[in-house]
Amino acid sequence: MIYYLTLGTNNLARSGAFYDAVLATLGHSRILTADTDLGYGKPGDASPTLYLVTPFDGAAATRGNGTMLALTATTRAAVHDFYTTALSNGGTDEGAPGLRYSANFYSCYVRDPDGNKLSAVCTLPPQD
Repeated sequence: MIYYLTLGTNNLARSGAFYDAVLATLGHSRILTADTDLGYGKPGDASPTLYLVTPFDGAAATRGNGTMLALTATTRAAVHDFYTTALSNGGTDEGAPGLRYSANFYSCYVRDPDGNKLSAVCTLPPQD
């Protein structure tokens, strides 16, 4: 059900040092290092399941700012359904369904009525 989780940080280097150490005790390691994010997963994983990020909006990381729960969708239609259902039930738009990051990363972004950011993600090719 969960595709990945992001946690905001104000100091990527400090957080990286901490997570490098504590996640190693559980068999996980850093598998991605970028300017604004670090990614963790099992050695050999193609994609991280936990990211540490500096918030996209440039504001300070706080509980919830930079934090997002991404949920796995099995089809692009399911991404659309998630998005429209969220909006019709009190959610707000944070990014309409569409391709992002790669040819098959199809996602949408919403906030729930409390402001928590959620995403639905389908990485499978389009179903004909």
